[in-house]
Amino acid sequence: MKAIAAFALVAAAFAAPAMAQSSDDADVPITGTVAQVCSLGAPSQASIALGQLINTSGVRVGRLAAIPAQSVSLPNSFCNFAGSSVSVSATAVINTDGSAVQPGFSRAVNYVAGVAGWASAPTTVATSATANGGSPTASAAGGVQPTPRLGDLTLSLNSFSVPSDALLTSGAYAGQITITLGPVGGL
Repeated sequence: MKAIAAFALVAAAFAAPAMAQSSDDADVPITGTVAQVCSLGAPSQASIALGQLINTSGVRVGRLAAIPAQSVSLPNSFCNFAGSSVSVSATAVINTDGSAVQPGFSRAVNYVAGVAGWASAPTTVATSATANGGSPTASAAGGVQPTPRLGDLTLSLNSFSVPSDALLTSGAYAGQITITLGPVGGL
């Protein structure tokens, strides 16, 4: 019996240190990254249809008709970082047939395009194509947004004009506006 008691005492002595450390822990770090992302919201309309560009009767027959201001919204546009900007590239509305223009005629309709809702002031650009359609594209970069931002952008077009208020040549006309939202210096 003494041998069993002595064995139990020795076993308990060896088991005591194991009982003293009943738990252990270790740290496992978790890491990740978030890329800089900008996204323009889906435009409220896919294209801007100006319709008949000229007056078909009256004292201004053949000349640019009064075109009302146009606007397109791009809701839920965002950049998830500071230091972003909007740039706008606008191409005048040009007759797509490319034929030569005779004196007194034009194949270009100019306009002013602006994008508001990002920086403190809108980004505005005016096209200044020549009567024959030369130099149709103009670009501008806007102010810097100093914080990450989620907001609604509004593209507006107005002040439609023709060089020298000339008669417009017949045919299909097309223009383009490109809005870029991204880091300053990366536009």
